[in-house]
Amino acid sequence: MQCPRCHYSGSRVVDSRPADDNRAIRRRRECEDCGFRFTTFERIEVSPLLVVKKNGAREEFNREKILRGLVRSAEKRPVSMDQMEQVVEKVENRIRSIGENEVSTNLIGEFVMEELVNLDEIAYIRFASVYRQFKDMSVFLKELQEIIDKEQVD
Repeated sequence: MQCPRCHYSGSRVVDSRPADDNRAIRRRRECEDCGFRFTTFERIEVSPLLVVKKNGAREEFNREKILRGLVRSAEKRPVSMDQMEQVVEKVENRIRSIGENEVSTNLIGEFVMEELVNLDEIAYIRFASVYRQFKDMSVFLKELQEIIDKEQVD
């Protein structure tokens, strides 16, 4: 494993433990050259999953893109990085459970919003405003009203 600081290719494992509900192994490593410590994750390699974008283009599924969107939508909100990573994990598991090799960005966005609405309503509205491309205030107000109505039922 290459050191992110000095790029030396030798490192030793200092600590290993399960991560992501035993679906990955988290390893703390130390560079044998400069002593820098860093973390790596080992996961089972799964079959490639393609995302079909709105314009029809296809690209490989990238969980980091979902996480970046969540970080932006939850900025200055009481949502931890662990909670956002759990959302990404749940969304990826749902996508893979479908059993298809291709999935649309629409479905991914819907799965993210289903998780986010229960986590933080403001982050949900922020995410939805970008994902659904609110054209005007009436669409935005309609989305807010749906959240208010849902809370009154609960």
